[in-house]
Amino acid sequence: MSTSNTIILRPRFKFNLKQDHELLLKLFEDTKNTQSDFIISRIDDHVFIKIPKAKQHFWSPQLHLEINKSDTDTGSMVYGLFGPNPTVWTLFMFFHFITIGLFIGFGIWTYVNWSLNTSFAIQLFISLLMIVLWFALYFGGRIGKKTGMNEMHQLHHFMRDTLRAKNINIEL
Repeated sequence: MSTSNTIILRPRFKFNLKQDHELLLKLFEDTKNTQSDFIISRIDDHVFIKIPKAKQHFWSPQLHLEINKSDTDTGSMVYGLFGPNPTVWTLFMFFHFITIGLFIGFGIWTYVNWSLNTSFAIQLFISLLMIVLWFALYFGGRIGKKTGMNEMHQLHHFMRDTLRAKNINIEL
């Protein structure tokens, strides 16, 4: 399925591997010490691969891998999620919630003033402005994703090359 026209700000993927999940987690943890192109951190079954601070910009993505034991056999299931820096993501979500909160508040105020036959032009204008702001936030996120696309490819290639270095092939 093509995702070029769908609303995906945080692309995801998943695949099966025949290797044990602990072996895969250890592989990424060991890779942390043998290279300096990416920052790798591991927390339980989660591996985070990031661009170093010196090379980062505001829109730099990170790759979050969750490596679980497969339910069907002795292999592993790898779930991947590309996303912005958590601080950037939190900031965007905060702006979205503020925008929708103001839209609802001013929308109610507009309706009340309309029901009371009083002036509601300012409230209506601000409600419509919140819709425009929401679209601006959305398209800002899309532009940010496009800005970080090359780094997303670098992170994905690094993950793939780390697995291939140990002759681990991805089963899609």
